[in-house]
Amino acid sequence: MKKEQFDVAIIYEHPEWHQPLFEALEMQGVSYVKIDLKKGAFHYTDIPSANLYYNLVSPSAYLRGNQKAIPFANALCRNLEYQGATVLNGSESMALEFSKSAQMALLSSMKIDHPKTITFNGIESIEKYSSSLKFPMVLKPEQGGSGARMYIINSLEELRKLLSDKPELWLPDNLLLLQEHLNYNEDFGIVRLEFIGGKLLYAMRVVTHGVFNLCPSVVCNPENGEAGSCELITPSKKPEFYSFPEVPKEAVQIAERIMAASKHGIGSVEYLETIDGRRVFYDINANSNLRESIGRDFGKEPFADLANYLLTYSKPDKAVA
Repeated sequence: MKKEQFDVAIIYEHPEWHQPLFEALEMQGVSYVKIDLKKGAFHYTDIPSANLYYNLVSPSAYLRGNQKAIPFANALCRNLEYQGATVLNGSESMALEFSKSAQMALLSSMKIDHPKTITFNGIESIEKYSSSLKFPMVLKPEQGGSGARMYIINSLEELRKLLSDKPELWLPDNLLLLQEHLNYNEDFGIVRLEFIGGKLLYAMRVVTHGVFNLCPSVVCNPENGEAGSCELITPSKKPEFYSFPEVPKEAVQIAERIMAASKHGIGSVEYLETIDGRRVFYDINANSNLRESIGRDFGKEPFADLANYLLTYSKPDKAVA
């Protein structure tokens, strides 16, 4: 019996984030099937057949108890790719998305200004850098996700104590980064550039108020000021999102290069302008939780644009049999 052929298969683990996309696909008449990563099993012959597979797995899955979704997504994408399927934000994209150190390496290879970074797997391993460390510094996880496990560190002694008191900070990947702390105009904030198919969708400023979780999803940061559903958001310190049509052309051009090199068909790039005049790119994200209000300031309907892109990208002759 011939399997049903879908335009798009959505590979995901956070249904609330992606409900606007599901609705946009239905509005656009795109036939789609959901592949939920939280619990699953597959043989390559029984994977739903689609012209395009769109992988939306997030590094923050482990924060929701869904760490198993991450290796499952990677295995699924690799199986699909070896079978000749068209996979958007597949295994190569995942390799960069789940490695902050690899993102820094990519930026370095492209001669793009980025935070100086030390990657380490044990506190004793960082001792050799003790004389050259310039505090304060930022502690980051190799596998990021919604600002989790990020701290401002003021001394090596403070770092030792933190990791001794909170050994769970090593999980799930047992690799951490110590990164230079960048001084910037906090009233202006950082800049996030959203891309679909390598083209800029919109730019926005994010005033962080010292919060590391800058998830733009209205599920995490509602428009009306209500409490979001993200565990890491502190109600008294919510980030603020503003459209940024004045984004410098040079910054957009650099971000376009980064997106092309990242193998993220859809995603975002973040940068900030330091007080001493540097434009520093520090984060590369596969996929995006699009913020509709920002898109509309640019005359866009973000999820409708995404649905249209997925349909245009879909190619029947490359579907998995």
